[in-house]
Amino acid sequence: MIKEFEKLTTEECKLLYKAPVLVSVLVSCAYNEVNVTMKNDAIKLAHLRTFTAAPLLLPYYQEVEKIFKEEFEKAVKMYFPFDGENRAKIMNEINKVNRIIAKLDANYATTLNKSLDSYARHVKRSVYSVFQDFIFPFCYSRLNG
Repeated sequence: MIKEFEKLTTEECKLLYKAPVLVSVLVSCAYNEVNVTMKNDAIKLAHLRTFTAAPLLLPYYQEVEKIFKEEFEKAVKMYFPFDGENRAKIMNEINKVNRIIAKLDANYATTLNKSLDSYARHVKRSVYSVFQDFIFPFCYSRLNG
């Protein structure tokens, strides 16, 4: 078990490990279907985080990687169709994650929050192409700025 998680319940630990999955499903299902590019990028990023995350979080991402793909598929089935009601359910779970993170050591909590925010931004941008800047230089920046 990760030292920082020792004071958490088993259920709280499981939910923390699923946090990248929940974020990925929320972001990659924004248009009422699974965006395959975002899904694949989320899986790759979960793997890469086991090498590139802050050293403090490496054990966390090693555990996340073990369950990510299977949990992603379960979450997609659980929250389909990706309508307002199911998005609210995912957000409720993410809010629970935030409350659990708040129980952790301040330094660990801050590092984990920053990492999860970065992860979400990366998955969200995975469908972005630099060619959009050449074809639609102003529209894309206005929509996503």
